[in-house]
Amino acid sequence: MKPFDLIVIGAGASGLFAAATAEYNGHNVAIIDMGDTPGRKIAVSGGGRCNFTNIAVAANRYFGNNTNFVRGALARFSPNDMLIWMHQHNFTFTEKTPGQYFCSQGASAIVNALIKDISNCTTFFSTTVTDVDKSNDIFIVHTTKGDLTSKKLIVASGGTSFANLMVSDIGYKIAKKFGHKIIPIRPALCAIQTHAFSPTLSGISLPVSIHVNNEIIYDDMLFTHTGIGGPAVYRATVRNINRGISINIAPDTDIYEFLYEIKHKNGKKTLAGAISQKIPERVARWICGGKQSAKIADLCDTELRYIAKRINNIEIPLPDIKYHSLSSAEVVRGGIDTTDVSSKTMESKLCHGLYFTGEVLDITGDLGGFNLHWAWASGFTAGNAI
Repeated sequence: MKPFDLIVIGAGASGLFAAATAEYNGHNVAIIDMGDTPGRKIAVSGGGRCNFTNIAVAANRYFGNNTNFVRGALARFSPNDMLIWMHQHNFTFTEKTPGQYFCSQGASAIVNALIKDISNCTTFFSTTVTDVDKSNDIFIVHTTKGDLTSKKLIVASGGTSFANLMVSDIGYKIAKKFGHKIIPIRPALCAIQTHAFSPTLSGISLPVSIHVNNEIIYDDMLFTHTGIGGPAVYRATVRNINRGISINIAPDTDIYEFLYEIKHKNGKKTLAGAISQKIPERVARWICGGKQSAKIADLCDTELRYIAKRINNIEIPLPDIKYHSLSSAEVVRGGIDTTDVSSKTMESKLCHGLYFTGEVLDITGDLGGFNLHWAWASGFTAGNAI
């Protein structure tokens, strides 16, 4: 078989975008994917509504050893460029929060549009890549259905999160074979297991602030049977949690000042009754423990400060933080070290003609459409560079 101009390994967001871009530029493209359908992570993104981009996309919303790496691709394909793509494909969209865009027609509609965009590409689904070699400037991709060859190769195989969607570590193996370093991976955009809270609080959601290193995240948190989850926690897990975290479950209230004022104006009020004005009653009773029925007037200043700290500054040390497994994480932290990858083209600096896009790289975005936009932008950049 005559070599393809380009083989793309992985039919996820970045792989499909890279293939469509390269095909549009006149290249003969083949796509290989181990699953029987493309865009599996796209289809479940945003709860099936696909939060396809965020107007706040910028380098400071991405995480990895070198977040400046994203600047080149983001400059080449901005959120406005993605909105243009949506208009070109006759999609409409809504904003869940200002700047966070969801597809009105749903995630499956975007997948179908991408499939149409690659209609002239040769596709190999339910096909597993087992190894890659290079000889005389031609890549030889070994698969379970035989060998394929190409002049250029894009590795868009993603990370190893969401195992039930059929994922693989082949991208890391290929990168290592050609001399690239791999930053150790861990779960991200996931829940945290911790003993800091009672399982009896499971199911309660409330707005919080989470202090991670020198950053404060404001969002909703969900109590679970094994710890905490929800948007605020998911966003915290993308950051480097080096010293543990502190959580404020009443971020708009100085609880000590609040209780001090009640003590001097309405001291007969019970402690749990007062606190439940600011946080859910079940949480308030858990915070108060054996003093939930105590009259505030009977509590000394030290006790008020202790209760206030249990609300405004719940400290969870690093040893008591455990990320949920990769199988339940939305993305991974870590991946192919970007040091030896060109930020202008996504091409390997160690092997001419080899490119990496999307989650397989050591780049992870914040919650809210940032990871999908990185996939589009990096795929577009590599596809244009072929």
